Amino acid sequence: MPNTNSSKKRLRQNVVRRTRNRATKSVIRGHIRKVLEAVAAGEVEKSEEQFRLTAKRLDKAAANNVIHRNRAARVKSRLSTRIKALKTA
Repeated sequence: MPNTNSSKKRLRQNVVRRTRNRATKSVIRGHIRKVLEAVAAGEVEKSEEQFRLTAKRLDKAAANNVIHRNRAARVKSRLSTRIKALKTA
């Protein structure tokens, strides 16, 4: 347990930030899953709509350093590649 006042405050801040980051990551994973399910079902319009929402969430999370910006770019690239493959198929 922390002893000094500053370390106690730091612990409180870490707890709040950790829960907020976990919630954000969970929401992002849910959005990614929805895109993949739409692609698997062959629904182009639904997958594109979900992709727009997912990309927005990923960019916001990367801007707030919840996830790394390269990870956000990588996930968006992989999802868009699947959607493009679905369109051509």
